Amino acid sequence: MIRLEDAIQQKHFPDVHLKMDINIMFTASWLANIKSRALKDVGISWQQFNILRILKGCHPQAASVRYLAERMIDQTSNASRLVDKLVLKKLVDRKTCPEDRRQVEITLTPFGLKEIDHASLELEGAVKSYLHHLTEDEASQLNALLDKIRL
Repeated sequence: MIRLEDAIQQKHFPDVHLKMDINIMFTASWLANIKSRALKDVGISWQQFNILRILKGCHPQAASVRYLAERMIDQTSNASRLVDKLVLKKLVDRKTCPEDRRQVEITLTPFGLKEIDHASLELEGAVKSYLHHLTEDEASQLNALLDKIRL
């Protein structure tokens, strides 16, 4: 176990709430780095994975770029640019909507569907190897506490 104080080399915090805030940010960044390393072998970024995961959730129906942007975990990501990169990798198709030519429909390609399944397994294995020491009750409690923060 790596304590926050040791990881960032800070012995004292002004109060427990500030320490909690820093701990959440540090842990989120730490987990993001683990995910990025796992997805590097698949050839996609965490943000691209997020787009593919959202598309898989609505598969076989198409999604608009706006729909994807609204559901992304990292709301600051540029969904349109991420879709462009996924098109180049042949993981998604982009087509103009026949009913509304201003709207673009994004769908997973068969290759993209296969890759999101592969990437999900890679990511799950990488993350579980670090989170396995939490019991189901502890994980549920942590989920409830994180939800409570966002009230």
